[in-house]
Amino acid sequence: MNLTFVIVLIAYVAIMIAIAAWFGRSSAMKDGEDFVLAGKSLPTWVLAGTLLATFVGSGSIIGGANFIFSNGPLAGILFFAGTFCGIIVLYFIAPKVRKNGFRTVPELFESTFGRPVRVVGTIVILVAFIGITAYQFTGAGYILTLITPLSTTQATIVASVLITFLSLSGGLKSVAWTDFLSAVLIVISLLGALVWVFLNDLGGFGSYVERLDPAFKSFTGVLTPWQILGYFLPLFLLILGDQNMHQRLAAARSPKVARNATILFFVGAALIVAPIILLASGSSILLPEINPDMAVLALAEGDFTPAAIGAVLLVAALALIITTGSSYLLTCSGNVVYDLVFIKDKGQGDSKKGVLVGRASVLAIAILGFIMVQFFESVLALQMYAYTMYGAAITPTVLAALFWKRVTAAGALSSMVAGGVVTVLWEISGRSEEINSVIPALPAAIVVLIVVSLVTKPTAARRKTLETDSRVAHES
Repeated sequence: MNLTFVIVLIAYVAIMIAIAAWFGRSSAMKDGEDFVLAGKSLPTWVLAGTLLATFVGSGSIIGGANFIFSNGPLAGILFFAGTFCGIIVLYFIAPKVRKNGFRTVPELFESTFGRPVRVVGTIVILVAFIGITAYQFTGAGYILTLITPLSTTQATIVASVLITFLSLSGGLKSVAWTDFLSAVLIVISLLGALVWVFLNDLGGFGSYVERLDPAFKSFTGVLTPWQILGYFLPLFLLILGDQNMHQRLAAARSPKVARNATILFFVGAALIVAPIILLASGSSILLPEINPDMAVLALAEGDFTPAAIGAVLLVAALALIITTGSSYLLTCSGNVVYDLVFIKDKGQGDSKKGVLVGRASVLAIAILGFIMVQFFESVLALQMYAYTMYGAAITPTVLAALFWKRVTAAGALSSMVAGGVVTVLWEISGRSEEINSVIPALPAAIVVLIVVSLVTKPTAARRKTLETDSRVAHES
């Protein structure tokens, strides 16, 4: 156990707990909207930081590193390209998301399609997001085992408790500010580790290229194009329709802040992803026998980086994973509060009771996440399942609700069911080990969405909305 690591860990955890306690004050937490949307008060830099920290968590530091270690840096670029393509599209839809101001994605579904679609959408989202939350527990546990003498199981339990505490305390306000701090630290520590490892351990970039496995020097590495597409699409689809992204954009001070924050989100993602790709592939040279999940984290140990850089890297990575887990717990809580418990009484959802129900649901979801993580062999496997469940079953319906006037409630409902069922069946069949389930699930969801919408009629509420939009467009 490294004393420097422990000191940095204790200091940072204390800061996060202090922030959570500050924003958890009754004067700062007045109603359910404060808990879920931070009172729509987030400034540009904080919003960009929380967007970055929410999406770049265990799935990048551990799952992405696993992929790069196993398949090479060029394949890693294609893996993460889904994130950057998604951010670009998010930039253009950000003002509309902020203007709508929905607390949850299912609220958008009800306004467009009616209540049954909202309820089904809520169930699918919870199934996907509990999985994403679960692998944050595992990722944080990995880091704690490097810093402390805890076993893997003990460390995962401690991580689960800490993530749950932060979610229970200050809601999105505390999560957003701790996200911002974590994002800054992880960028600095990753860049510092990258410079040190390449100069002192790998002997420079030229030596790195020469020592790299020849199989990793092609864009697809050891994978087929279909397999690469199976990794690209889940990240792309998740970021477009991710309720966390939409909630944070809705929490911006203004539509302009929402759009500007996506630009900073893109820049920040580049500053994190590039070092992860280089460090994880460098780890395949320096530590060829290591568990791929630990490709980046293992370089933080004393043999490869100074204690100060290693400590900040591990603690920043831990903080990033913890705040990502808190974000997904929080957004699941929002679904329970607004889309299940208070769906019939919108007024109640904004009361103090909404905060209590939100906190109770955080605890229940955390327990379910801890149980789910026991059934997957690696973070990457659970990551691909969860991303696909959301990306295939939810994202096509989200984009259709925002941009396709002809979509119907029957089409939306059928699409979600088709995407979810195909994902589950593909995973059960074991074929996802060769080709990720997004390859069959996404086309199934899109085809069903289009075909069923074209052969069915919009609901009365949808027709009224379309007539209103048409009249406003004509008058303008």
